[in-house]
Amino acid sequence: MQCEKCNAPLDPKLTACPACGAPVPQNIEGFENTMEFQRELRAIVVNDGPRAVANQNRFIGLLSDHIPDYDKERRLLINMYRMGILKILLEEKNHEIAIMKAKSFMLGDIFLAENATEFVIACYTYLLGWPYESTMKVLPEDENGSEKKEENVKKKPVDINEMVFMPRNALRYRFSGNIVIPDGYTKLEAFCFDKFGSLRTIKLPSTLLAIGEYAFSSCKRLRGLELPEGLRIIKQGAFSQCTNLVVVKIPEGVLEIEDSTFSFCTSLEVIEIPSSVSSIGAEAFSGCERLRKLFLPESVKFIDANAFSYCPNLIIYCIENSYVHKYCLATGIRFDLVTSAEEYELD
Repeated sequence: MQCEKCNAPLDPKLTACPACGAPVPQNIEGFENTMEFQRELRAIVVNDGPRAVANQNRFIGLLSDHIPDYDKERRLLINMYRMGILKILLEEKNHEIAIMKAKSFMLGDIFLAENATEFVIACYTYLLGWPYESTMKVLPEDENGSEKKEENVKKKPVDINEMVFMPRNALRYRFSGNIVIPDGYTKLEAFCFDKFGSLRTIKLPSTLLAIGEYAFSSCKRLRGLELPEGLRIIKQGAFSQCTNLVVVKIPEGVLEIEDSTFSFCTSLEVIEIPSSVSSIGAEAFSGCERLRKLFLPESVKFIDANAFSYCPNLIIYCIENSYVHKYCLATGIRFDLVTSAEEYELD
């Protein structure tokens, strides 16, 4: 494999060319023709200029001309273009944050499958000349003819809408104190348990991938909550005003803490944020007056100015010179520097 920009030899395991920094093409699980799309998208920019991408009709026409085959993939790229994915990527100067926002939109708002999301991101970042390494990258065949994959590649694409738990399903539990939702459900629809005043504990299915907007808002007696390891999306206001909620552990794989997710959870004392989280939205923890200590990992690259408003006792533990450290300095939030999450836990 050679770099398309400088012709230097490339190791397919790399993310960027060591000679010129250009992105290294990659295939995505379930989309074994990704590299072909990447090269043709880049050719559109090289041959027709960057303005061709800005003109919707022209870009769609060029995409159809360059890649007449692979209807499914071409339609996917065109639909995501029309949904504004390229615009989302270009509006943010920080590439990591831009990619996070685009992913969050496709997974959380459009409910696109994870490998399809990775295909779109891999294609459009390559078009823009941004190095990007997908978690679902498929390496070329080795000498024995077997495919190598990254260790964290998932064997089965995520389908969030496979089995949705609707508000009408929740009605039978309206006056229950303890609820068990059976396995199989992949998503809780918005407002499912909103204002369920009797709810104290709930066991969520291990198959759950997404919790919808305000799914548990104003469940004022809710105390017991264990989020399943496979959970990937927690939408806006999901646990707002759960005034009896004390401890929450967010599983690895969740990308974003959205606006008002835990706002006015006045009893919340312990919240664990995994290293997959890169964004914390407006008023995400506003009014969590008992929240005293919180470690935020280096993966966090955006925090809204009001994310921790009305948290008078909060001390944020963070890594020196990280985005979180600079955020605390800029907003006046008390902080303590640590070298790792383990040091915070021992503190």
